[in-house]
Amino acid sequence: MLCYCRAGFEPELAGELTERAATAGQHGYARTERNSGYVEFLGADAAALSRATPFSSLIFARQKLLRLAELRGLDPKDRISPIVDALQDAFGDKPAAPPFGDLWVEHPDSDAAKPLAGLARSFGNALRPALRKAGWLTRDDDARRPRLHVIFLDGTHALLAQGDTRDGSPWPLGIPRLRMHADAPSRSALKLEEAILTLLTEDERTRLFRDGMRGADLGAAPGGWTWVLMRQGLRVTSIDNGPLREHLLDSGRVDHLREDGFQWQPKAPLDWMVCDMVEQPRRVAERMATWLREGWCRHAIFNLKLPMKKRWDETRLCLDLFERQAQKPLLIRARQLYHDREEITVFATAR
Repeated sequence: MLCYCRAGFEPELAGELTERAATAGQHGYARTERNSGYVEFLGADAAALSRATPFSSLIFARQKLLRLAELRGLDPKDRISPIVDALQDAFGDKPAAPPFGDLWVEHPDSDAAKPLAGLARSFGNALRPALRKAGWLTRDDDARRPRLHVIFLDGTHALLAQGDTRDGSPWPLGIPRLRMHADAPSRSALKLEEAILTLLTEDERTRLFRDGMRGADLGAAPGGWTWVLMRQGLRVTSIDNGPLREHLLDSGRVDHLREDGFQWQPKAPLDWMVCDMVEQPRRVAERMATWLREGWCRHAIFNLKLPMKKRWDETRLCLDLFERQAQKPLLIRARQLYHDREEITVFATAR
């Protein structure tokens, strides 16, 4: 297995994959380098491990792939022939029907690999017609077939991988491209926008966000997450002793209460509660569990700010604490988003 991650969080992803593999009865080991932006898990039955760890269940992975080959010493004058040869080694002679529906040429999201963006873009334009001519790639994008990934680690070193379009990120590098809106109060709005896009299915986004619903934003100032909820059609109670951007209050859809987000509770049940407060993650997990346990909200999205060390251990501890103290069956999804930093984002709703 080959998974992308945020540069610097390779140990967390390696720890997660190792633990999940052991739980699934798969033997193997994680291999990575700090700040590389990816982790490989080797020695196990990769297909079985992939089935046991659906992408939606992984927290620190941005993308999940099965590695087909590692190509070293590529000649800049002809990088295409070694890729075609590697495909033949992996699958046999020219297939009767193209096995791949699309091609993505990428590079890890790391400082060392970002200069490869131009190479990836131009090489993709050259490789795509060559693979179609050789019978490895369909003429038109076909999402029903696996996707072929070519990942450049440097100009002469690449990985060849296969992605399941039903069990992975739909964005290159696993990064949704969101634009900062001019009227958004802060860049933190991008975190909640990405959470809604990434952690909820299309059906859930339609069902769980409807005009006229009510929500609360704990630790709201200056109002980035409140602004996102407003755009989803909600009326929002924003809880923070600090000020909000004036245009939020002018909308008529926001009530600002200067109170402590850890102490305030609604007078009636709400549809949504969101929280991006800077606080110890276990304290946040306990307070979020109280909201779900007491029925103060039906759905929640919140961030857990992680410590500098043992972040996978702290993640597991906080999520276990949250689920245990909620005292009811919950659907929980968590992910370190592209717009997150030293944190993970959690979506929770009652089953």
